Amino acid sequence: MTATHTRSAGPPAPSERKTTYREAMREALREALRTDERVFLMGEDVGRYGGCFGVSLGLLEEFGPERIRDAPLSESAFVGAGIGAALAGMRPIVEIMTVNFSLLALDQILNNAATLLHMSGGQLPVPIVIRMTTGAGRQLAAQHSHSLEGWYAHIPGLRVLAPATLTDARYMLAPALADPDPVLIFEHGSLYNASGELPAGAGPVDIDHAAVRRPGTDISLITYGGSLPKTLAAADDLASDGISAEVVDLRTLRPLDDTTVGGSVARTHRAVVVDEGWRTGSLAAEISARLTERHFYDLDAPVERVCSAEVPIPYARRLEEAALPQAAGIVAAARRAVGEPVPAGADAAVPQPVTGRAG
Repeated sequence: MTATHTRSAGPPAPSERKTTYREAMREALREALRTDERVFLMGEDVGRYGGCFGVSLGLLEEFGPERIRDAPLSESAFVGAGIGAALAGMRPIVEIMTVNFSLLALDQILNNAATLLHMSGGQLPVPIVIRMTTGAGRQLAAQHSHSLEGWYAHIPGLRVLAPATLTDARYMLAPALADPDPVLIFEHGSLYNASGELPAGAGPVDIDHAAVRRPGTDISLITYGGSLPKTLAAADDLASDGISAEVVDLRTLRPLDDTTVGGSVARTHRAVVVDEGWRTGSLAAEISARLTERHFYDLDAPVERVCSAEVPIPYARRLEEAALPQAAGIVAAARRAVGEPVPAGADAAVPQPVTGRAG
């Protein structure tokens, strides 16, 4: 008779665990480095300093300088090196500190990473992942508070991701690395300290589709990234007034998931698009145009947009807050869309005229 060995089940695995957005990103990087020897991380201060926002802290000690590479202060140079490594069969993850610095590498991203597959007749895929911090709300003044992800979502040949939740922060990286095309991941700086429970076995994440974060019947609130917490807070406020708001998290800004967004509007018949970018030429403008083109007869009211004021983002905290989309402004836009009175003092959500002056 053959002996049978059974393993003790032990204590049940926890269904969820406490973590932060920053730690979830670090765990995703660690998993990628352990899983695939072709993966390496490169950027300014990602090694000894642990990353400008602490995401890569401890990875140099774990994986060594060959795979955690501190780069010189030249975004064009190290993004170009990352593109070359991707062409040679590696799977580079390039970190750019903040989105404004990515403009120094725009030629590499737009004219090389995004175009080489097309220009080579399909012979030269560029499987690179470029991570960068975006957004305002941290008193970093005009040069470090841009939300330029809408610019990059304009470029064919790129996939643009905006993780807004702990689960997306943890599990978007793996499918991004598996994508044969260049992928840009925009991490909103206000989210790094966000904490919560990460469900066990939450991955993998679908990077092709938007997610309905809260179902509703009266209006669709469409947003992404750092504006998601504000939009969910606005939905709570609206619910207290008897208005049921559905919250759609875009997650992927290019290609946009028209099916999920359009399906939500077809159910609710009204929409507010919340976008931290400036109104003129914004991602919100693109979504509004698509809804008008494809769902005109589903809409019972004009599409509302809540965007940043058309000014360089101020340094002073109260001015910065006034310039950015806030929950109160989202509530006001939603109330206008459903034909309810707008509370006094909520006029910050009223569209601002675009003039030739900055202030």
